[in-house]
Amino acid sequence: MAFSADELRVLRRALALALHPAPLPDEDVQDCLRLAGSVDETVGEAGRLRAFLLADLVRYRNALPGSLTGYLELLQDALAAGYDPRPEDLAALRALRGGPVAAALLGRCQVIAERSVRARLAGRSVSATTPAPRSRLLALPGGRAAEPEKPKAPAAPARPAAPSVRPAPKPSEVFPPRRRPAPPPQERAAG
Repeated sequence: MAFSADELRVLRRALALALHPAPLPDEDVQDCLRLAGSVDETVGEAGRLRAFLLADLVRYRNALPGSLTGYLELLQDALAAGYDPRPEDLAALRALRGGPVAAALLGRCQVIAERSVRARLAGRSVSATTPAPRSRLLALPGGRAAEPEKPKAPAAPARPAAPSVRPAPKPSEVFPPRRRPAPPPQERAAG
């Protein structure tokens, strides 16, 4: 995750505030809330991207052996991102272990899968298939929470809002088809 210069400035102020609590101006509180919203959006986007990549991995695995190189590349990327190989992945790699890349990947996946099973048996989960939920930033010490609350009029019963979840993009939207280069125009000789 990368922060812009303004976001780093806000983050630095928030960390300083956490170490030395003091009242905050409304502008700083709003900056912190915007930064928290941006981080939440980034985490949600990373979850959607991860779901898309894992679905893509399943599609490539189902298309084996024709999609061998693409599957091995996607599996390596998924493992680097903390993916726990599934039994289907191990079975596919066993079938493909004639190649050196697949054989090396099979050994790596077996070690990761064994470690994951031992951890689950020990009672803790190592799987990173879904990001851990992050609690919302509700109040900052010295910010709006320090102001005395004004009595509010009773609110009308709120209806649950429809979740605004953007659907995962199709592979054709993320990876546009490759265009073949046009052949060079042939010059005609005047005769």
